Amino acid sequence: MMEAVFLGEDLLAWLVLAIGAAMAFGNALALVRPPEQQRHDDDLTAAPKGRSIVFIVVGSIASVWALASLLSG
Repeated sequence: MMEAVFLGEDLLAWLVLAIGAAMAFGNALALVRPPEQQRHDDDLTAAPKGRSIVFIVVGSIASVWALASLLSG
């Protein structure tokens, strides 16, 4: 008898898709629309561009890879 897997067979692909998309989208928003005011004295006025671009690229690659895994079956 086959047991059901918790949250389906593709759980890892769904998690990679969610985390990758969140990483890419969040960093893109941080670059496009920085906070209007600082909450603390040690907060940055804007997100570091180099790090944010690297995170956008890594998150996009992870999202595309996970989406291809899910669509390929």
